[in-house]
Amino acid sequence: MSVFEKSFTRRNFLKATTATLVVAGSTEAFSFGQWQKKAEAAEVKIVPSLCGSCSAECGMWVHVKNGRVWKATGQKDHPSSRGKLCARGHAALSVPYHKDRITHPMKRLGDNNYVPVSWEEAYGEISAKLKDLLAKYGPQPMAYIENPRPTGSFYGRRLAHAIGFPTTTTHHSICFNSRTAANNHVIGPLATADVSNAKYVLFLGRNYAEGLSPSNTAALTTAYEKGIKVVIVDPRHNAACILANEWVPIRPGTDLGLLLGIANVLIQENLYDKEFVEQYSLGFDDFRKTVKQYTPEWAQTVTDIPAAKIYEIARDLGKNRPTACIEQGYKAPNGANYINGPDTFRMMAIVNGLLGNFGKKGGMNWPSGPRLGSLDKTKHPDPPRPKVKRCDGAGIKGEHPLAAVAAGSIPEITKRAMEGKIKFVLTNRINPVRTCIDPGYMEKAFHKIDLHVHCDIQWSETARVADYVLPETSFLEREDLVAGLSGGRPGVTMRSQVIDAIHVETKAFDQIVPELAEYLGLGKYFNFTREDVSSAMLKPLKLTLEDLRSKGTVMLPAPAAKPLAFATPSKMFQFSSKEYAEHGYPAVPVWQAPLAKAEADSFVLISGKQAIMSHVFSANHPFVLQIAKDYNLERIWINADRAKRLGIKDGDMVEVTSPIARKKVRAKVTERIHPEAAWLPLGYGAYSPWLKTAGGFGVSPNDFVPFQIEPIGGACLFMEVTVKIRKAGE
Repeated sequence: MSVFEKSFTRRNFLKATTATLVVAGSTEAFSFGQWQKKAEAAEVKIVPSLCGSCSAECGMWVHVKNGRVWKATGQKDHPSSRGKLCARGHAALSVPYHKDRITHPMKRLGDNNYVPVSWEEAYGEISAKLKDLLAKYGPQPMAYIENPRPTGSFYGRRLAHAIGFPTTTTHHSICFNSRTAANNHVIGPLATADVSNAKYVLFLGRNYAEGLSPSNTAALTTAYEKGIKVVIVDPRHNAACILANEWVPIRPGTDLGLLLGIANVLIQENLYDKEFVEQYSLGFDDFRKTVKQYTPEWAQTVTDIPAAKIYEIARDLGKNRPTACIEQGYKAPNGANYINGPDTFRMMAIVNGLLGNFGKKGGMNWPSGPRLGSLDKTKHPDPPRPKVKRCDGAGIKGEHPLAAVAAGSIPEITKRAMEGKIKFVLTNRINPVRTCIDPGYMEKAFHKIDLHVHCDIQWSETARVADYVLPETSFLEREDLVAGLSGGRPGVTMRSQVIDAIHVETKAFDQIVPELAEYLGLGKYFNFTREDVSSAMLKPLKLTLEDLRSKGTVMLPAPAAKPLAFATPSKMFQFSSKEYAEHGYPAVPVWQAPLAKAEADSFVLISGKQAIMSHVFSANHPFVLQIAKDYNLERIWINADRAKRLGIKDGDMVEVTSPIARKKVRAKVTERIHPEAAWLPLGYGAYSPWLKTAGGFGVSPNDFVPFQIEPIGGACLFMEVTVKIRKAGE
């Protein structure tokens, strides 16, 4: 039965509208006119939920009419949405009704060959095969991979520990593990920039206008209206530049050089906060000696930014401290993208430290979150902690000792899978085959895993290489666990169920895991309901599930101010890291050139989000995809001077070639990009044969990048590749 038939049969219509014209089984005529009147007069139910289009998960009010999603508006109290929703959020309302949904449990028989099975068959076969693998290899070569959300994280990690393995990894290891590995050894947890209260803000590639939440755009707009000076350094004139005072183009992958030059000026010209350095830090003398060589004149040679501009930026930062900051972003031009990502992020934190802006209004502040409760362990005992070591090397000496254990390393799991060392993987609501680099490598590696079980709502590239695919309900068809909100004020929110499940064979993850656990003989670790968990989480806050089901989001009082402290190994701000030195890395940041360097006939390929597009999941929304098609948003950006020399005109079809790929896409010729860079948007290039909406449109930058792992954070090197571009057909 199709979605249309399921939703608009006479019986379902009468039930949804509480119609009383006729009764079930009656032979009375039911005209279209009567249906139309009832449909128009139907009551509108408004339910609080969370958007499922990207990781910001903005709060939304979903309007339901006749049992179907009608429209959505933003929750004003939710700190990410603040009453607004982006195009991706509105487009996500189509997800429950999407033609590319996975509607039944599926078993793989061969390449692109799946057959439906019952849930009982799927559970029985998965559990039998998993028990066999455990008997042969033990739990060590096993992993859980997720896009971290409260429900998935709670149930997935609990299942992993019940089975006996510790390796739980998240999308963060693809995105910003290098940032975490850096900050852990300078300041501790990431601090965020107080953009709307600063006097001067420097952005390094961070694009508030197109990256994630409406609240970021609102903060930048406030800064613009207040006259706060905003400078954006980026190889590309991104969409946020219209709200900035200045765009400073930079050679791709050289942000580290700029930061070393800025630090040099701050120290040499005594523009840094001496009191902060003396009271809260260690290793400053070693850092000062090291950074002395990195003058703005030197930085100009590596960044292509004039030395005079570097002096100007550094002096403006210093003169406006502590209400001046560098917004650290989450990935931006560095993070997991380049080999020098960890030291780039260390330097971002260090420059903010030199400005003495931590814990200051208009500077860098740590978000505060709520203190949530947990299940009573006497009634609901936790599984024993696994006794085997992780299979991805995160936090392990001699492997990736500085990598964030909480996020793990999906790239390292992939590498070890290629070597035949990974035996079981459960992936949940994540698409690493498409969102990591070198999809050919990713596919081959995942095919070598003995048992791969994937939970998802649509046929992603990762779903099509799994042995079993278990269909989830969409974000509008389920209730999730309570989620804590961190920021200037803590809060709590929750996704409530908006509509009944469209496809009766789909299940929520909090149902799938306990049912699979029963087949594995581990049901004793899941002797509770999702409501039990959420209620326990809310208990310390004196809130109930009904509070969140009616309000959606509840903000809590701001905590009292605390003395400045740093959660590093030394409990101090670390200009120098003993831990880095112990594992063979420089104790203080030093210049390291990116691996990719443009030549006369090549470009460094860079990438990023668009305002309507985050990834393949959003690209598969028919409405935003049509916008992309109408406005040619899939094009590759090429500098106008370089394009002219290559004989390429705006709109020409070009051939882009890297060491591993050759693909065609149309060109956007512009002066808004550094001559050594070519930019491709993320999200396009879906190639799963069952993603029929997004398939066949555009190309992905990930297709061109050979599989490489950044050694400190264990992340992918997304932009360490050069490409050649020529007019197609030449």
